[in-house]
Amino acid sequence: MNSLLWPPPALGVVYAGGLQLGAYALERQGRAERERVLRGCSTNVDNLAAGRWETLLSSAFVVEEPMPLPYALLLVAVLGYAEYAYGAWWTVGVFLFGHAAATLLVFGALRGTADTPTRRALDVGASYGFNAVLGALTSALPRGPVRTAARVGLLALAAGPVLKRERTFTDAGHLAALGIGVGLSLVLDYLSGTKHLKIG
Repeated sequence: MNSLLWPPPALGVVYAGGLQLGAYALERQGRAERERVLRGCSTNVDNLAAGRWETLLSSAFVVEEPMPLPYALLLVAVLGYAEYAYGAWWTVGVFLFGHAAATLLVFGALRGTADTPTRRALDVGASYGFNAVLGALTSALPRGPVRTAARVGLLALAAGPVLKRERTFTDAGHLAALGIGVGLSLVLDYLSGTKHLKIG
């Protein structure tokens, strides 16, 4: 890990700020133009089934409306700490991998069963990538009960909405993304343990 907080992690601030500015700019557009942009960037079933794979990237850089301040600050904090602990490239890689992988898992589950409104639903935002980074960051916690409790607790919180009758595919996507992140953290644990064994 980096030993100093200088230069300060800026990835979360830049990303969250860009999302907010983009959301405010979209609000100033006409309703039809706003809808066109959001649907063009969305990773819904119709877009992916039509081969619009670029939405796997574009959907992570658009939100339907400005994020609530607490969520935006949490996003900045999680991405900022990930950048501080593991570096910007690691953070970007985990974020995009988690975002894309969770999206594809949801797409695979919905492709043959979803009704028309679900197939065309808007699916944009930072939440899948955020959950993946959050799950992966558990590897930065102290080994033992603290790390295990954090992983189990986060997965339980994400599973709660999926078990409710009014669940949405986004709830399933959040759980999938968090599971992907926790899986990556377990890989980090293994690699760290192997490194220590070789040194010892």
